[in-house]
Parts: sequence; C-alpha cells; structure tokens
Amino acid sequence: MASIAAERIERLAALAAEATRAGEVDRSRTYVATARRLAQRERLSLPRRLDRFACDRCDAYLVPGANARVRLQEGSHVVIRCDCGATDRYPY
Repeated sequence: MASIAAERIERLAALAAEATRAGEVDRSRTYVATARRLAQRERLSLPRRLDRFACDRCDAYLVPGANARVRLQEGSHVVIRCDCGATDRYPY
C-alpha cells in the first residue's frame, strides 16, 4: 500500500510543477495539499523536490523567479522566500 501512495505523491508533485508553470496556481496548491495529506495518512515523508519547493504556509509550489526568491546566505545556506512571505533556509 505504501508504494502506491509514494507513486501517487510523486505524480502529484509533478502535476503541481506543471500547473504552476502553466499559471494555474490554485490547482497547484490543491495538488500540494493533497500530497501532504496523503503522506501524513500513510506516514511517508515527502520527496525532497516537493518538500523543499512547496510553501509550508500557503501550499504553493515554488518556482524560482516566478513566485519564489532564492538567495545564498553567508554561512552556506540557501534562503527561499515565497510570495506570501514565508521563508525557509537549507544548508548546502
């Protein structure tokens, strides 16, 4: 059962990316929210691509330059800021 859920989460991540690039932001948010709920229900972790490029506050799939700002911070961190104002920092 977990493998089917993992495949569905991967497919939802791909659909969210496609929808964001096509300008369908609300549909993309729905895909991200569905993937998060499915991962929680099945006790799976989100794929890194979806975990790092989905806003935790507004569920938007983040595309650098379109709806997200990506900067490098001193001390070897990547800072990603969503249009809603949420900020995530990841080491590199």
